[in-house]
Order: sequence, then C-alpha cells, then structure tokens
Amino acid sequence: MAPKLTLQYDREGDILYINKRPPYAEQESEELGDEVIARLNPETGEVENLEIIFFSTRLLRSDMLELSVSADLRLVAQEMPAV
Repeated sequence: MAPKLTLQYDREGDILYINKRPPYAEQESEELGDEVIARLNPETGEVENLEIIFFSTRLLRSDMLELSVSADLRLVAQEMPAV
C-alpha cells in the first residue's frame, strides 16, 4: 500500500508539515529556497517530508506558492467498517 500523505500545521511555529512518513533523525535536510525545507531519505534521496515555514504569512500574500517538487497523487480506497 502506498504511504498516506499527511498535512500538519504548527500554529505556534507557523510551519506546515507535509509528510509521507514520520520524520526521523537520520533524514538529511535540504533548503529548496523561499523557506521550504525538504527532508530526504539518506539512502535514496527521496523527499519524505516538506516543511513550509511562515505558512500563514504566505496565505496573506497575493503570489502563489510554488514548490520545486513533483507529486504523484492518487485516491486511496478506504476500507468500509464491517457491519
């Protein structure tokens, strides 16, 4: 099964976290520019998490937020509870 993408917002730090998996200490970090940080798998270099700093400030600006990453988004079938 493909990993679920989760979005978490830290109101105090004003950071939006976009996660394919929980962050872990061994991940490498790379600044993508415009205060966006990618957390990478140390073996494959795959982006596993993104951190968008000053997220609410970006919502107030009129310019669009663009990330230099590609995504493969698909709907995941949800299991229906047994009756």
